Amino acid sequence: MTNAQIMLTKYLEAEVAVLSGRSISFNGRTLTNEDLSEIRKGRKEWESRVASESGVGCGIGGLSYSVARFDGERG
Repeated sequence: MTNAQIMLTKYLEAEVAVLSGRSISFNGRTLTNEDLSEIRKGRKEWESRVASESGVGCGIGGLSYSVARFDGERG
């Protein structure tokens, strides 16, 4: 498991905990419902890093894409 995957897991756990009404200690501070937007921002950042590492999610709207050629050539 890479560092990015570990961090994403931690942010997901924090988000679930806060949404369940609990507080959670994370990176030396206690996070509560008031910190939910900050947690989600961090989760999205780490999701992007994990996607970059795995080569997934590059392209338009997070979807991978390839280019079609219609000139009869291959390659």
